[in-house]
Amino acid sequence: MSNRFKPKYNIKKGDKVVVIAGDDKDLKKPRTVLQVIIDKGRVVVEGVNIVSKHTKPSATNTKGGIVKVEAPIHISNVQLWDAKAGGPARIKRSRDNGKLVRISKKSGEAIK
Repeated sequence: MSNRFKPKYNIKKGDKVVVIAGDDKDLKKPRTVLQVIIDKGRVVVEGVNIVSKHTKPSATNTKGGIVKVEAPIHISNVQLWDAKAGGPARIKRSRDNGKLVRISKKSGEAIK
């Protein structure tokens, strides 16, 4: 994807999100975003989409073997967690003293 038309997402690294679609769907369990891959529109979420990765022995990992790691899922399959409302919520962006603030549409609270 070109830098000229880079998409803007409401989800950032460290946010609490819920998975709203897929095998790991759970609307009551908030999880942490570990990484946002903007180019591909994907996020890596803690404990979601666990895959087995076969690794060769290396200097850092002398044994090698099969390692369980989180694989990225599409950003449309997660929704921000609203702590006050206690569930997933859509958000709107607004400016507050020149700074962009994400506000939950459910509770009206700013998301940190």
